[in-house]
Amino acid sequence: MARSAGSPPSSDREAVAALIGREPLAGFEVAVRCPFGAPAVVRNRPRDERGRPFPTRAWLTCRALAEAVSRLEAAGGVRLLESDEAMREHVLAAHRRHAALHDGHRVAGSGDPRHVKCLHAHLAFALDEGGSPVGDWIGERAVLAWPQRCCLAAPERS
Repeated sequence: MARSAGSPPSSDREAVAALIGREPLAGFEVAVRCPFGAPAVVRNRPRDERGRPFPTRAWLTCRALAEAVSRLEAAGGVRLLESDEAMREHVLAAHRRHAALHDGHRVAGSGDPRHVKCLHAHLAFALDEGGSPVGDWIGERAVLAWPQRCCLAAPERS
């Protein structure tokens, strides 16, 4: 997965707004790009534009990946991950790492480090970090794959 760093140019800001369906609430930089060059994961600042805490460091912006993770969540993926004894320490480690990097916030702002609040946030954080056992667990069960066309491309006409 391609990586990028620094403040987003206006084209990245516009792309992220189009991908998530609204203006981003916090400053960010693109952490991972899809094969088509669009932002797939953004790394948010720990405070939003108004100075309020913004607990989610990494945000999954690729629609294709987000839809695959949504299907896993709808099928009970959060409970499955929480109940997987082999993953317990990996989830705790992800929360510790996220807190160390992001103003003390756990992944997705989770109040309890034993719980998984959002698979999207865990996958985005794993991709931003270059991989992790939690990201691998999610990826295997969500059957992640890049789309054939960029999520920002205009729909094909039939």
